[in-house]
Amino acid sequence: MVEKDVCNSCLTAVRALRVSLVDELEGQIDSLLDVLVTREVFTRDDREDAACQPGPRARVRKVLDILECKGEEAAGIFLSVRSLQRQHPKEGNTDQLQSKEYYKVKQKHKDVLRRRSESMLFYNTRHGEKILFSEYYVNLQLVDGHQGLEIKRHEVLTFGQKRLCLQQKSAAHRKIQPAELFSSANGIRPIKKVLVTGVAGIGKTILVQKMLFDFGGNEDHLAFDFIIHMTFRDLNLIDKPTNFRELVLRKNRHLAKEVDNILANDNKLLIILDGFDEFRNYASCDVDVFVTEPDEDAEVKEVFGSLMLGELLPNASVMLTSRPAAVNHIPVGCIDRYVLIAGFSFDEVQDFFARYFQDDTLADRMFKVASANDLMLTLCYIPAFCYIVCCILKESKDLGGESPKTMTDIYVQYLVALLRSHAQARAEACLQGQTAGAAQQLSDTVLKLGRLAFQKLMEHQTLFYSTDRDVAALDGCSFVSTFLDKTVTQEPGCTEEVFSFPHLTVQEFFAALYCAVTDQPLPDALQGTASPSEATDNGHLDLFYRFLSGIVSKRNAHFLSRQLGLRCHEEKVESYRHKIIRELTMCCESGAHILNYLHCLFEQQDPSLALAAQPQTLRVNVSDATLSQMDYNATKYFLNLTKGKIEELDLTGTGVSCSALRDIQPLLLRCESLWLGENNLDMDAVQVIADVLQVSESITYLGLGWSNIGDEELLALCRAIRVKKKLKELWMEGNRVSYRGLLSLSDLTPDPLKKVVAIWNNSTDGEPESLCNQESINVNFTDDSTWEGWGQWVFKRCEVSSNDKLVMVLHKVCNVSVHCLEAQWAKTFYSQLSQLIKDRIECCTEDDMCKKLKKFDRILDL
Repeated sequence: MVEKDVCNSCLTAVRALRVSLVDELEGQIDSLLDVLVTREVFTRDDREDAACQPGPRARVRKVLDILECKGEEAAGIFLSVRSLQRQHPKEGNTDQLQSKEYYKVKQKHKDVLRRRSESMLFYNTRHGEKILFSEYYVNLQLVDGHQGLEIKRHEVLTFGQKRLCLQQKSAAHRKIQPAELFSSANGIRPIKKVLVTGVAGIGKTILVQKMLFDFGGNEDHLAFDFIIHMTFRDLNLIDKPTNFRELVLRKNRHLAKEVDNILANDNKLLIILDGFDEFRNYASCDVDVFVTEPDEDAEVKEVFGSLMLGELLPNASVMLTSRPAAVNHIPVGCIDRYVLIAGFSFDEVQDFFARYFQDDTLADRMFKVASANDLMLTLCYIPAFCYIVCCILKESKDLGGESPKTMTDIYVQYLVALLRSHAQARAEACLQGQTAGAAQQLSDTVLKLGRLAFQKLMEHQTLFYSTDRDVAALDGCSFVSTFLDKTVTQEPGCTEEVFSFPHLTVQEFFAALYCAVTDQPLPDALQGTASPSEATDNGHLDLFYRFLSGIVSKRNAHFLSRQLGLRCHEEKVESYRHKIIRELTMCCESGAHILNYLHCLFEQQDPSLALAAQPQTLRVNVSDATLSQMDYNATKYFLNLTKGKIEELDLTGTGVSCSALRDIQPLLLRCESLWLGENNLDMDAVQVIADVLQVSESITYLGLGWSNIGDEELLALCRAIRVKKKLKELWMEGNRVSYRGLLSLSDLTPDPLKKVVAIWNNSTDGEPESLCNQESINVNFTDDSTWEGWGQWVFKRCEVSSNDKLVMVLHKVCNVSVHCLEAQWAKTFYSQLSQLIKDRIECCTEDDMCKKLKKFDRILDL
């Protein structure tokens, strides 16, 4: 009777401990099953019944259910095994079994990752060709810090300038190695979530491959047991609820036996998620529905959001890669480290040339050619474009053209170079016109690719499915694999193929080519029918327009006709040329944003177009976009072809630097109005402006609002103004100027300075009497027409700004109580601003941006 009570107490204990046992045993359930089989408590069938359950917690529950049927003796043995494990967690038989199997799977996984990452995939790799990663990989520059993650009009075109800035500021931003990504600089705060960002083609995926390659080769610098690699392109194919465990096993079935131990040991797990910007749900990942278990089903975005926010696998390390345009959608506050890939350094570009050409003499010669071309060298800092440039140079002896001067030149030559490289014998026959049928087939293939690129670009799509009509039309076409990447994913009972161009700019180029050589009408936006609200789409078609302009230029049109038999429509060529002339004239006369038209003119490389534009006034507005060296080149190209006075040059919010101002100094001397506000101008930059003021016979109006200038900078400007005494108005709102600095202007007002605007500076109510009597110096708002015009100018900028830029402006102009402004212009201005914010909130689809806009809406509604 006593023995029965003891046995009953074992079974009762198991029942009573059921809830805590699930938590306690989930990390060792597989090894526990092995012990129970060894002790003959469970049969092999029992073990299989438990092992087939979805997830470790479900397995524990199944074991406890089976024990109920086994009786008291089985429960007693189970409790004794559990007790042994708790007393000797690292010495028991279960851990020895686990360790052995765990190690075997760990090594197998490394072998798999090594095999998957050992080849370098270039855009024109021939089928079956193997290019070893170890022989072609060139180090990337990784910079620690949140360096410029704001959205740009086109990331690739702003990168060259960023690259130079990073080189100059290397001391301020710590350069790190891939092995250091999860190492804390101070050793205090643990690094668990790392965001790696960079423009398209900069090497984000190559960095991922480097980490997988090193880990697979047993490099010990990454202190993880397992790395799980996923791409958002693959995750896009999942349209039904799933769980993290299944996501791991989709491409890692070899982990099935130990997957639950791997996930339970999450402090030794690194999860790499590549290409967040390609995730179709990237704008809705800040979820409020969480999963906490690896085997819990949910939508992919909920699984991802739970992982990033630490609700799922809280001890796991996560590396996320993304282009800058999407980072604002990553759940707020979850990132421990921001890392920017800064591409290649000058030395690494040389290293890439050496590895590509595999001949030191040839590599040196080709590098000198690239270095002599500013555009080529700028692009070479981006790894993907460095490869394109090398590809062009390799084939240049056969192309017979001059050195490329524009982006379009490079891509046209790239197109021909890839065709030659991929099917040399056949392509040469086609390109030399020896086989008319083959040449026609080649042209047809290019046009079908162009149609696909155009249709999807207009729909904002970069991923195409095999069921799509335009993709199906490419079936059996030659050279398709040269320009389209294919991903094959398998689901139960179905195989899905997903295609994409290897680079967004390649898609934009093909789309422009199709538009140029077919009767496809120009997009509505290019016809000038887009509304102001539609014009704030972050330049979705900017690069497409530039490629189109370059393709219909006489030199590239002739080159394409000669090399590929593709002829641009003459009517469309002339129509486009007239459009450039018309738009340039209109923008110069109205002061509208002109930068993309300047790029289109630059791509044409035809001075007669600029000379044909005869605006009555020359107003050049390139504001509100961080300018790259290519942007400055396009601006200089146009203005150097014009003569006489530049009535207005607006460089507001362009990130202009001292070196850039020096570069365009001859143009500044021709300006009547020069607007340089919202740039961080140091003393060196201010000195360039002062040099212009000392010699210019034209400059009359100067704007330096919110440019971080203080008293010392103002004194330098005052000394320069006294030389020529031509400047009539100085706008410097929102700076650090004190009354002491303003006093230095007293002898310059009211002649020559009729107006000095110094609102929102370092002022107090106790202003000196001398300044109170200076009507020319405005330190407070008034009710005159000056401020009414100022309000209209600011509101016009707000109307055409993206939401991101609008928020930046609102931070500046909403730092004053509306109720303190009794002037009618102020009431009208802030009323219009409030309505604009409400309209933007109504159309906004981004939660984080909505929150920011609503904050300003509340301020203005007070």
